[in-house]
Order: sequence, then structure tokens, then C-alpha cells
Amino acid sequence: MRIPCPHCGERGLEEFSYRGDATVTRPTSIEPSSESAWHDYVYVRDNPHGPHWEFWHHISGCRAWFRLKRDTVTHEVLAVALAAEADVEDYR
Repeated sequence: MRIPCPHCGERGLEEFSYRGDATVTRPTSIEPSSESAWHDYVYVRDNPHGPHWEFWHHISGCRAWFRLKRDTVTHEVLAVALAAEADVEDYR
């Protein structure tokens, strides 16, 4: 699989580290009543089929963190954006 780094261009998968689902929303409350929300945030994940936003880290290159939209069935890369520049609402 080839991944397009926003800084370095297209590179091999071995230069990157998958860092998780970019669509998960962190709970805002730390109250005990929100324990269920925190459990879901930490442990419950979907297994999407099709286009999905993910966090990636270019560990063997520029060290950039970015969000990548990838089809989880075909592994086709559909979009990429630096994590710091991304609007969270674009990933829902």
C-alpha cells in the first residue's frame, strides 16, 4: 500500500503507523455519570466497510500526523489532510 504524506509525497506503508479511528468523539464530561460514554470511547469501535477517516503518523519521514480517508475494502486512498489543519466536522 502507498500512502500520500502531505509533506513528503507518496511513500510505502512501512514508513507509517496507523494511529486510530479519526471519527471517534471524545466525551466532554469527567463525571461518574458519564462512565458509559468513556467506556464506549475507549473500548467500542466500529469495523467500517468502505470509505473511512483514520489517523496516521509518518514515523520514518517528516513525523507528521495526518488524517487519511481510505476505503477499507480496496485500500484506495481518497483524501489526506494534516491533522492540525483538519475540521473535525469534515470527518463525520
